[in-house]
Amino acid sequence: MRSDAREVAFKIIFADQFGNDGEKNFRSALYRQANLSEEESCFAERLFQTYRAHKPELCEQLAGAVTRFAEYRIYPADRAALLLALAEIDYCDDIPPVVSVSEATALARKYSTEHSADFVNGVLGGIINK
Repeated sequence: MRSDAREVAFKIIFADQFGNDGEKNFRSALYRQANLSEEESCFAERLFQTYRAHKPELCEQLAGAVTRFAEYRIYPADRAALLLALAEIDYCDDIPPVVSVSEATALARKYSTEHSADFVNGVLGGIINK
């Protein structure tokens, strides 16, 4: 299921914020731990590689979307969900933006604060509705 693969990609992006550069052994271990199929692992890998290839642009876009406070103040789990969704929205034409927003909101609800889902939804909604 793509949601499981997306969750693993989210975890890799989350770890990337703390200096883990997403080395192949780390990613492979997470794919195995989540019992991802080959297809799901390829999808998670595609999402991570898209994020990695466009990280500076994605961070700049995020900083421009959250104008009320500095981007570095965003909770790391929220930032990971937002960056993953932005990578999908900007670079994965086969994924509808509304799906990316919904999945990012679900990740924030699961892994962050009680207000994070609304925050993530609002930021991404503002981006896709421009």
